[in-house]
Amino acid sequence: MRFFKIIAIVAILLGGAYAASMYYFVDESKSFKIEKEIDYPVEKVFSQFNNLQNFTRWNNFFKSSKSIDIDYYTPYEGKGSSISYVDPKNDTDGEMFIRYENPNKTLRYQLFEDRNENPTLVDVKFKAVSAEKTKIIWNVHTPKLSVWKRVENFWTEDRFAENINNSMTTLKNVLGNKVEKDNQMAAIKYDSLMVEKEEDKLLLGINVSTSNKKDALYKNIVMNYNKVYNYITMDLGKKDDEFGYPIMITDADNYKDKEVSYFLGIPLSKKFGVTDNNFNFRSVSPTQNYVMYYRGTYEGRVKAVQQLIQKAKKDEMRFGDIRQTFIERPMEGQNVNMKLSLSVYK
Repeated sequence: MRFFKIIAIVAILLGGAYAASMYYFVDESKSFKIEKEIDYPVEKVFSQFNNLQNFTRWNNFFKSSKSIDIDYYTPYEGKGSSISYVDPKNDTDGEMFIRYENPNKTLRYQLFEDRNENPTLVDVKFKAVSAEKTKIIWNVHTPKLSVWKRVENFWTEDRFAENINNSMTTLKNVLGNKVEKDNQMAAIKYDSLMVEKEEDKLLLGINVSTSNKKDALYKNIVMNYNKVYNYITMDLGKKDDEFGYPIMITDADNYKDKEVSYFLGIPLSKKFGVTDNNFNFRSVSPTQNYVMYYRGTYEGRVKAVQQLIQKAKKDEMRFGDIRQTFIERPMEGQNVNMKLSLSVYK
């Protein structure tokens, strides 16, 4: 009995010492600032922050959990927009609001976590460093914590900084694909032959051999595109703005063959383990290309391909594969909108 009394007294003394140290030496709330720069224009960066559907796609707090369930409420962007979330696996829930917006300059978020009535306040400022670079400044003010919970303030800033670092990596990938798509759409000049240098790419896709009779090839392309797209979006959980346009790689002159072999893939930012043996990664080296944009029936692309090959022969250039980049997703019974790129070299 005496032993238990001693234990109880020691526990009370330790608890008192802990409470006193938290009360006198640890602030009840914490404020800190984090700054980052990203190589994209401020208007493109801002739209990823003031639209909460965009925000949750790249922010690591939401993206890192596969069990999180998010509800979005109107308006879906700007002041007054909000979300609620529940993550049963990690036993967390909360609500997030945009309380203030000054377009392309400032946002104020309010985050309520785990039924805490006191919110975390996050003011985010956006500064255009140049036409193609933006500084993002987070000013964070955490809610007041009771004496017993103040120990959490020791790791709050580190946890927040780690989340931002991981989020910025994903945001760069998202914006990279969005900007690339926007630039490609803006640069389109149909039926004009151009010369382009293309950077290396990493594609996740599928190898196929199929008949070239009538419209059998295009039907096969549509089917396999849907397979790759569904695998990337449903099995891997990628969003449309996290990857590039689908690319089909094949021999330049195989349009004359009875059977065609091709690789159809979608560009991703990094390589990882793939559990389904039907799909594999393919690295595409940088090339110099003769390029034409084409819109019409899939069978009609042959004329454009022949023009590219004739140009290569006229210039005494050797040529390799042809890449067919589908700017609009291939759909059965519809015309295609594509970029044809013939790799050439001396």
